[in-house]
Amino acid sequence: MSYISELRAMVGTRPLILPGAAAIVLNSDGHVLLLQRADTGGWGLPGGFMEPGESLEETARREVMEEVGLELDEITLMGVFSGADQYFRYPNGDQVFNVTTVYTATVRDWHLRLDPQEASMAQLFPVDDLPNDLIAPEVPILEHYVKNLKNSL
Repeated sequence: MSYISELRAMVGTRPLILPGAAAIVLNSDGHVLLLQRADTGGWGLPGGFMEPGESLEETARREVMEEVGLELDEITLMGVFSGADQYFRYPNGDQVFNVTTVYTATVRDWHLRLDPQEASMAQLFPVDDLPNDLIAPEVPILEHYVKNLKNSL
C-alpha cells in the first residue's frame, strides 16, 4: 500500500495537503510534453506526489521515469505552486491541495514508454498551442512558464 493510500484509509476523501513535483519536459524545439491522464482524462505535466524520504528532485525524476520512461538530463527549479488554485478533486472524490515544485527539464533520449495506468497518451505541444482541457492545477503553472518565456525573449 502506498503512502497516500495509507493516508486515504484514515481520512477518506477529505482534503489533504500533499507535496509533489512536476517537470516541464522540453524538446529541442521548446515544445512541452503533456500527458492525457488516465484517471481524469485531462492533460497535465508528468509528475506526482512525493514519497517519504524522497527529495523533490528525486520525485520529479522518478515520476517522469514511471509515467513516460524518460530519464531527465539537466533540471532547473522553476518554482513552487500552492494555494487555492492548486486544489483538485479526483473523479473518485479524493480531494487534494497540491504543493508542487516544478522543474524545467531536458531529455536526450526521447523513447517514450507510456504507463497506461498513468496516462492514455503523451504528446509534445508548442507553448502557444496547449490543449484546452488542462487539469486545473496545471493552468497557473503553464501560464507562469509561458509568461516567463515571453519575458525572456
